Amino acid sequence: MMLKVPIAHVLVSLLVLHLAADSNETGDAFQVATTFAANPPPQPKIACVVRCSKSLRPNLCHRACGTCCTRCNCVPPDTFNNYDVCPCYRDMTTREGKHKCP
Repeated sequence: MMLKVPIAHVLVSLLVLHLAADSNETGDAFQVATTFAANPPPQPKIACVVRCSKSLRPNLCHRACGTCCTRCNCVPPDTFNNYDVCPCYRDMTTREGKHKCP
């Protein structure tokens, strides 16, 4: 049972590295985000994996990102900032007035 957790982390890390390499090679991160805003991909969790890849609290980040992705049909590219690409994602706040979306 203990072996399954590290294997899952390795697989997710490899997926993130692969996606990051693809976006760096093509330079189309902005186009991907705007296309994603218009037509959500079948697996929005992949966009949240990239978005939360450097988070100190990955479980919380994935949960919040998933909620925001479902409501807005958009996740900004890269691991931080770029909120202007997805205004709905940018404007969503918690009850305390903090940014809800990572």
